Amino acid sequence: MTGGPGSPAAAHPARSEAARPAVPSLWNLANLLTMLRLALVPVFVALLLADGGHDPKWRAVAWAAFAIAMITDLFDGEIARRRGLVTDFGKIADPIADKAIMGAALVGLSVLGDLPWWITAVILARELGITLMRFWAIRYAVIPASRGGKLKTLTQGIAVGMYVLPLTGWLATGRAVLIALAVLLTVASGLDYVRQAVQLRRAALARDAEEK
Repeated sequence: MTGGPGSPAAAHPARSEAARPAVPSLWNLANLLTMLRLALVPVFVALLLADGGHDPKWRAVAWAAFAIAMITDLFDGEIARRRGLVTDFGKIADPIADKAIMGAALVGLSVLGDLPWWITAVILARELGITLMRFWAIRYAVIPASRGGKLKTLTQGIAVGMYVLPLTGWLATGRAVLIALAVLLTVASGLDYVRQAVQLRRAALARDAEEK
């Protein structure tokens, strides 16, 4: 018989508690970076649209806020995984923060007439569609971030950041080329995620059929 007053577990309750894995605190570094990115969204929008939205000084400050937000996006997930700080809050808030800052930039730039609405529509439709598809596919397996997806995120961030800045000349031409590349990567990586989801579903259905 185990678990009685004389058992090892009962004699050393502190040791049993210590053996349990520690639950990361909500207020850890990774989550704080995610919260900072969420807090920067309204600040960025206000700066982008300040004084009619075309003042070079305000646009430069808006770019700084956007750059800080994108930098936190590069580090919060990596910090959470390396330091064992992954939390349910982080899993939900991190992608929301990513979509919020990018969506705010795209919509704001289109409202100001600096970025064609069709580009904003394509990117936002892809992001929303893939996010919903990941939730749908999670019953079968988690779809990992691909290299194409990571390159897409990096290219989008640089291109949109260049549109936030009041650039002229060859820099303006360069950002147009970069945003076109970002759109291509957005569509291509989106199709790749769809392919992965279909393959996962087929594999899951095949396993279910074999078990029956």
